Amino acid sequence: MSAHQYDEGHTVAGWTGFAVATAGAVVLGLGVCTASVIALAGGLGIVVVSVLVTWALHLAGWGKPPGRRPREQWGWRVRDLAAREGHPGCVGCRLAARGRGVPGSRGARRMADSSGAAVGGAEPEPAVVAESGR
Repeated sequence: MSAHQYDEGHTVAGWTGFAVATAGAVVLGLGVCTASVIALAGGLGIVVVSVLVTWALHLAGWGKPPGRRPREQWGWRVRDLAAREGHPGCVGCRLAARGRGVPGSRGARRMADSSGAAVGGAEPEPAVVAESGR
């Protein structure tokens, strides 16, 4: 059982990303104080790495899906088993082409064979023909 009585969203992905981003902010701050372009670039690089690390951990199931979780999943070390399919409404999952709402998809993914017929039982969408106004 967790120490708090509500789901605050503390996860391995969140804490790891926060720690790496804090290190990047410290290096970035040192670069500002010392006027070092190398430290500024390094700090920004570490901050970018923190975003990528957090995203990778979220996709591996160590993050929190959007919204409320069931009480048994409130612990910060509980792995999210639904991450492989993607979370509805999750930007990170959409960027990784997981789950519903994938940019460019129109519901079920369909593949067309060489004749243009849809594979998987779905009908192809009718072609739109522009009519001239004359």
